[in-house]
Amino acid sequence: MFQIRGLVVFCGLLAQTTAQLQGLPLGPGPVLPLVSGPTDLAGSLTGALSNGLLSGGLLDNLRNLPLLNILNLGRDNSGGLVGGLLGRLTSQLSFLKNIVDVQIQSPQLLELGLVQSPDGHRLYVNIPLDLGLDVKTSLVTSLLKLDVKLNITAEIVAVRNENGRIHLVLGDCTHPPGNIKITVLDGVGLLPVQLLLDNLTPFLHITLPGLVQSTVCPLLNSVLGNLDMTLVHDTADQLIHGLKFVIKV
Repeated sequence: MFQIRGLVVFCGLLAQTTAQLQGLPLGPGPVLPLVSGPTDLAGSLTGALSNGLLSGGLLDNLRNLPLLNILNLGRDNSGGLVGGLLGRLTSQLSFLKNIVDVQIQSPQLLELGLVQSPDGHRLYVNIPLDLGLDVKTSLVTSLLKLDVKLNITAEIVAVRNENGRIHLVLGDCTHPPGNIKITVLDGVGLLPVQLLLDNLTPFLHITLPGLVQSTVCPLLNSVLGNLDMTLVHDTADQLIHGLKFVIKV
């Protein structure tokens, strides 16, 4: 009997409390932000491009660049593109014969940059690379270690195909002239090494950016063709309408 009477009292109190609460004015709840478009689209795009380049084997491709083969071709100086480019380096080529091996070690893809054209219809992706070069010569027993930094700049545009579907395509993809920096990490101070470096640097300035470009650009084109369709649609929609990306610096 006591338990039943207690239950009746509890139910009465509960009903009274509920009635009092219903009479109180409700305060304003949290206001949810209205999202009118994709957030951090620029960051999502550069992240997807970077991941695509890495998963597509960019670093392995850079390690396997045929630098020694190009150097041997330059030594022949028998004409053609490389021979023509190196024609003015004839005096240096005899010294380069002391190089027995050139390899790219520990290449790195640095953080991609993004710039939008003034009209808003194009994106320019800056692809910075850091390449460690080991140069083995017959002049000294130790390796000549170099650090090479260079950039590839790629243009991305949005187009519609004959079916009306929009997609991203690669426009110009090149390396800015003179945009290469070579630093000696090891081997400074020895006269033969310094002479070798003085002769090797012009050769690298002429040949290395083009080799890197021929590796990066086709791979980037493939990456664009395999991006997530939501990301492609959001990016293309911004570009077609000339809307400005919020690019975090």
